[in-house]
Amino acid sequence: MAVDYDSKQYLAGVDTYWRAANYLSVGQLFLRDNPLLNRDLTASDVKIKPIGHWGTIVSQNFIYAHLNRVIKKYNLNMFYIEGSGHGGQVMVSNSYLDGSYSEIYPNVSQDEAGLKKLFKQFSFPGGVASHAAPETPGSIHEGGELGYSLSHGTGAILDNPDVIAAVEIGDGEAETGPLAASWFSDKFINPIKDGAVLPIINMNGFKISNPTILSRMSDEELTNYFTGMGWDPLFVEVANPDDHAPVHVDMAKTMDKAIEKIQAIQKNARENNDETLPHWPMIIFRSPKGWTGPKEDFSGNPVEGSFRAHQVPLPISASSMEHADKLVSWMKSYKPEDFFNPDGTIKQEVRDFAPTGDQRMAVNPITNGGIKPEPLKLPDYKQFALKIEQPGATEGQDMIVWADWVAEVMRLNPSSFRAFGPDETKSNRLYAALDQGKRQWMEDIHEPYDENMAHEGRILDSQLSEHQAEGWLEGYVLTGRHGFFATYESFGRVVDSMLTQHMKWLRKASEQSWRHDYPSLNFIDTSTVFQQDHNGYTHQDPGMLTHMAEKKPELIREYLPGDANTLLAVSDVAFRSREKINLLVTSKHPRPQWFSIDEATNLVHNGLGYIDWASTDQGQEPDIVFAAAGSEPTWEVFAAVSLLHDEFPEMKIRTINVVDILKLRSPKDDPRGLSDKTFDRYFTTDKPVIFAFHGYEDLIKDIFFDRHNHNLHVHGYRENGDITTPFDMRVLNELDRYHLAQDAVLSIPEYAVKGAYFASRMDAKLAQHTAYIRENGTDMPEVNDWKWQPLK
Repeated sequence: MAVDYDSKQYLAGVDTYWRAANYLSVGQLFLRDNPLLNRDLTASDVKIKPIGHWGTIVSQNFIYAHLNRVIKKYNLNMFYIEGSGHGGQVMVSNSYLDGSYSEIYPNVSQDEAGLKKLFKQFSFPGGVASHAAPETPGSIHEGGELGYSLSHGTGAILDNPDVIAAVEIGDGEAETGPLAASWFSDKFINPIKDGAVLPIINMNGFKISNPTILSRMSDEELTNYFTGMGWDPLFVEVANPDDHAPVHVDMAKTMDKAIEKIQAIQKNARENNDETLPHWPMIIFRSPKGWTGPKEDFSGNPVEGSFRAHQVPLPISASSMEHADKLVSWMKSYKPEDFFNPDGTIKQEVRDFAPTGDQRMAVNPITNGGIKPEPLKLPDYKQFALKIEQPGATEGQDMIVWADWVAEVMRLNPSSFRAFGPDETKSNRLYAALDQGKRQWMEDIHEPYDENMAHEGRILDSQLSEHQAEGWLEGYVLTGRHGFFATYESFGRVVDSMLTQHMKWLRKASEQSWRHDYPSLNFIDTSTVFQQDHNGYTHQDPGMLTHMAEKKPELIREYLPGDANTLLAVSDVAFRSREKINLLVTSKHPRPQWFSIDEATNLVHNGLGYIDWASTDQGQEPDIVFAAAGSEPTWEVFAAVSLLHDEFPEMKIRTINVVDILKLRSPKDDPRGLSDKTFDRYFTTDKPVIFAFHGYEDLIKDIFFDRHNHNLHVHGYRENGDITTPFDMRVLNELDRYHLAQDAVLSIPEYAVKGAYFASRMDAKLAQHTAYIRENGTDMPEVNDWKWQPLK
């Protein structure tokens, strides 16, 4: 018999389902026992310290219940993203109602005992978080840091043409910069090849203790704003908080309209190959904060409809039970007899209002590793290598070489690999990738002024927002696809907290046996600190290396390839990995190329290597150890070695190149770390080590702290910068060849006398350099024209 999803009877059933979700949500907030309230409530039934949030819960449950209805009515492939910061009960309650929570966690059974566990575990030691954490079925977006819900939803539906991401957006979240920027997402969704997002603003009027800006705007103002942004806003409002029937009717009609608009857009686009930029629907749902909860607190202050509903709305706890009857009345107002059987199981007629199988939003495969995820197909990176016959004789641009490889990756993975970034793809020299993949852009394309743009592209970089690009990538990889984010190094820091949140997600997800794994997130830092000659000090910050090194070592990799072939070898390893955040710091400017592809491969697979052609200590204890990590440090170390060898041919020099910087850490700190024995084999136990490093020096000092050799001299970024020449950037931070060579001589006791004249000549060279660039505006010929000569 056909179901009439629009009938009063059906909407009454939706209301019962909604009330059940609300009851479960209140129970999780307050109770640790007596879940059915079938006896008097005692202090031992209530949590000692209820922790959580209430303000957005009921309106989210209402939205979720109506999303279930349209999934069933229109046979949708839909999942839910919870943007509001703390409302973890919502997805737990609804997944418990549809049965999926107990399928994943059988110990939380569908009976009174299971209800007790469900309630007690919420925001409780050893339990589950108060937000939509990875432990929560259906979650790909935790919301611990606000602003990324719409970006994540958009990333998830790219190349998933049959999927709708229902994105709940708190009106507090809507005030953040990242969320405000993400309204431009509609300019990048292709209605033929991609799915759709349905943004639903949960407009309840208040944040923690302030009103929200959007809630004080009229419907006309909101319509003008969102229409101007390319959306088609639809409004639903709770006119009477105590009369729920009318708003159920309004929400059902509005959601039907939204779904039918999405389907009409997609049908027209796909049948007529019409890629015209549409106005996608969105919903603005006005309801009181803390709806259906306490009207007032015990002092007579308003709770429902005010900021006081934000967290725990009543001060009831195991040690404060004098008003416990108010909690009981509140919970019983949801009429639990309508949805519970006497044994605590959910009545089947209530569960029937949820979808079944994979259509349940909590177990939609897209939320757990993706819909039919495929491994990334990678070409043989060695076919793209530069031919190196003599170190330093060939000049190349690492990112241009890498772009050829990326273009082939795009060709091999036409619907599961994308590049993301903030309008820097061309600046970062990814020319071949732009030619192959094009930029996805759904606005009009004005040729010949617009370049490499297409309505169906593989690169999303046409919005100048690091948050948006990073959010899209996160949504893309969390739903089983592959890609990378490329940006100027200093402005990668704009989204370093997003990477932290992603790392936390990966860590907690990896602890859930039922969670599938995810492709790694690849983050490419280029336009780096030591080559920002025209942008100056504002564009100089290599701190992402330090920031990410502080995170869980199992999940973080940091690579500093010294040339193009090493970058190719690194990328093959990084892009094949799973559940990692791979940070690659690389050059885009013309550089001497050092390593054959086989040498580069060995460096990458070992993490570091002894450079025999730049060393003179073969088989002997060195006088000095040089180590380099990064493109400019590698260049300057080789130049310093050349200077020293010409002056002191008897000096025994050992040269180490480091690619996988975190592999230098002790095994006590990192499971992949080098043993003390291996570390000492490279760096000795007492010889001076001149370590030229791309980032802040403390990271290297920290790595050496637990090792035997503390005779360490680090030359890295010292927060000195300006608009100046490329070489002068190194001089300002004492990372140049002259400072490195001088430090080496002054660090070896045997050279204290005979090296003094050389050290003074280095000072003279530095003075000559400073005078020359101020007169000529470019570096000295002996710097620009320097070539590596084999050591005799």
